[in-house]
Amino acid sequence: MDIPKAYLNGQILQISEMALPVTDAGFVLGTSVTEQMRTFSGKLFEIDSHLQRLAQSLQIVGIQPRETPDEIKQIAIELVANNYRLLDTQDDLGLSLFITPGTLSRFGEPASDLPCVGLHTFPLPFGIWKEKYQTGQSLVVTHVEQVSSRCWPAELKCRSRMHYYLADQAAHKIEEGARALLLDSAGQVIETSTANILIYKAGRGISTPPEDAALAGISLLYLEQLTKELGIPWRHRSLVVEEVLEADEVFLSSTPFGLLPVTRLNGQAIGQGNPGPLFHQLIAHWSEQVGVDLIAQARRFAERA
Repeated sequence: MDIPKAYLNGQILQISEMALPVTDAGFVLGTSVTEQMRTFSGKLFEIDSHLQRLAQSLQIVGIQPRETPDEIKQIAIELVANNYRLLDTQDDLGLSLFITPGTLSRFGEPASDLPCVGLHTFPLPFGIWKEKYQTGQSLVVTHVEQVSSRCWPAELKCRSRMHYYLADQAAHKIEEGARALLLDSAGQVIETSTANILIYKAGRGISTPPEDAALAGISLLYLEQLTKELGIPWRHRSLVVEEVLEADEVFLSSTPFGLLPVTRLNGQAIGQGNPGPLFHQLIAHWSEQVGVDLIAQARRFAERA
């Protein structure tokens, strides 16, 4: 029987066999550098960009895994090649890559000499966002703020994300199905949990928060390329909630779903309260570039046998 494979600390094994000791720093302290990727037609999307960001995060945290960037890339490609063949040829995978400093010595055992490195794949959970392409995502501003850059820099992609969890829990209590829009201590719009935010105003183009305020999503960078091809102005600048409410269209970008429309904020409709014409233009252009109809794929594989 074919079973998906995974990688952990130099070994290829079944996903069910992946296990970290409870003394690992990633478990104890949440000290885990990570990248989340996806495939289109079985090929990893923007893998080099993801690995460049990973290298930057590792440098910030001071982790030096035994695996080189080229070795990690090859492991990822081989895992995807093995596991993708278990899916329908029109389906796609997500890939999770995490690196921790290793085990800690505070529990009476010697600390690990090497960081922990793990990679595994999973069928993309299209059911989570399938309807959002048609109805749009609702956002809510809660009492939970974005973590200050004095805690860790925005360019560090890590799994220390309790603030995301608490913000979305608060958002769900206010409006079922909503996601949290996080602001900084000055009231500036930063991002949502696991997604960058962009606003569009006719005649002005697309605006997204400053580059040093939020993690530069790989899909955000890819979307910037697409908008330039379409002749749509793009700029990074400070945003406030009122500007989001007054925008003609608002979008979220993230690796799993690519692009989603935002149709409500704090209970108020954005634009006409429906996904707008620019969203449809951008998602169609994105689909054309990667050779996969993102909306049709999500609809088809939202529920798998």
